[in-house]
Amino acid sequence: MTDLPAVRGRLTPNRDLSDLTWLRVGGPADYLFQPADLEDLQEFLRNLPADMDVFPMGVGSNLIVRDGGLRSVVIRLGRGFNGIAVDGDTVTAGAAALDAHVARKSAEAGVDLTFLRTIPGSIGGAVRMNAGCYGSYLADVFVSAQAVLRDGSLATLSAEDLQFKYRQTELAPGAVLVSATLRGPKGDPDALAARMEEQLRKRDETQPTKERSAGSTFRNPAGFSSTGKADDVMDLKAWKVIDNAGLRGATLGGAQMSEKHSNFMINAGGATAADLEGLGENVRKKVYADSGIWLEWEIMRVGDPKRS
Repeated sequence: MTDLPAVRGRLTPNRDLSDLTWLRVGGPADYLFQPADLEDLQEFLRNLPADMDVFPMGVGSNLIVRDGGLRSVVIRLGRGFNGIAVDGDTVTAGAAALDAHVARKSAEAGVDLTFLRTIPGSIGGAVRMNAGCYGSYLADVFVSAQAVLRDGSLATLSAEDLQFKYRQTELAPGAVLVSATLRGPKGDPDALAARMEEQLRKRDETQPTKERSAGSTFRNPAGFSSTGKADDVMDLKAWKVIDNAGLRGATLGGAQMSEKHSNFMINAGGATAADLEGLGENVRKKVYADSGIWLEWEIMRVGDPKRS
């Protein structure tokens, strides 16, 4: 394998990724790099051969890594990137800070970022995917982000740079988000805490939170979701068209569309990445045959299929 730059963090060759994804599937990455701090990350990217692909990975909450693995250097941020600081109505969080932790710490300081409480994953992923729920989106509270670019330079990114859309942004290839600054409305800490408890209660009632899932499998159909356009409505959901096609509980190998929430795909036991992705594609085709709607994946799928 190619000689890589010396690091102060941890650099592991041929690292299996299945234990780093919520669905517990996936093959190995060529390398997994866990930088010690910002300077370690910058120096590594600056000296990494230009022909080597970089894949930033959060906590694996919205991800299928295919069974053949990733021909990339996977970069996963840890403790040096999970700080949370509140100043007035502004919150700055490291990219590895969990969404739930940011929501809680902000609420304790009287800043309302409560919509983040039930979103699985970390702030870096939330920015990257413009995460949202309860009618609020990361873009609504976004001030700026910092990212290390592929050449090792540190850049401050604006909303204009990221071009927020429904569940997506524009981010330069190989760029690694390292922090984000958000601004939320002020609120009473006790009231915000109570709201989050209610959100958790509703989530646990309606979603398979005890199962191995990756959150919503598909985006809500275009034109029926909160993309910010004036003519958008919220009266058609992905789970509804999946139900209409008779696919609640559908299975393939160890993969299943949850009986509790049909837009949640779960590893019911022993699923491969091929099972999960194959089931998702079956659902897409059958929903299209039933309703004429092509569902778009919300779960990111990366890597190579396993060679037969």
